[in-house]
Amino acid sequence: MRVLVALCASLLVGTSLVAQTPDSAGKAGKALTWGPAPAVFPAGVKMAVVSGNPAAAGPFTVQLAMPDGYKIMPHTHPTDERVTIRQGTLLVGMGDSFDAAKTNPMLTGASGNVPAKMSHFVQAKGATVVEVSTTGPFAMTYVNPSDDPSKKAAP
Repeated sequence: MRVLVALCASLLVGTSLVAQTPDSAGKAGKALTWGPAPAVFPAGVKMAVVSGNPAAAGPFTVQLAMPDGYKIMPHTHPTDERVTIRQGTLLVGMGDSFDAAKTNPMLTGASGNVPAKMSHFVQAKGATVVEVSTTGPFAMTYVNPSDDPSKKAAP
């Protein structure tokens, strides 16, 4: 009887862990709520919070839905990031200036890490959804301050 109870308990714990993984977000009954991304992102991207709170201290995961050709100019973050491509292709480059010829494609299912303070830039090839896991509060600093959309005056 004890073995049966232990087996049932381990199955329940295992099931709850699987249901909470980012891979299953939106598939196991939890639909993501999409809205505009913060003003530090160029216009055109949508964001959904998968877990945590990007504005608070602690771990969080978001997804970003980018249209074809969407670019984020060279920037850094104060914390390490884990990036997973959920749909499409993300062209990723490292360095202080945007150079499409120096990007490497990350295809659907690919994942990788971007170290804290590493200058990088991206461009979507086709409609692309990217999942980013990191530690908040979220911050993004553009290498060239004039690339920061949040600093540009509204027309």
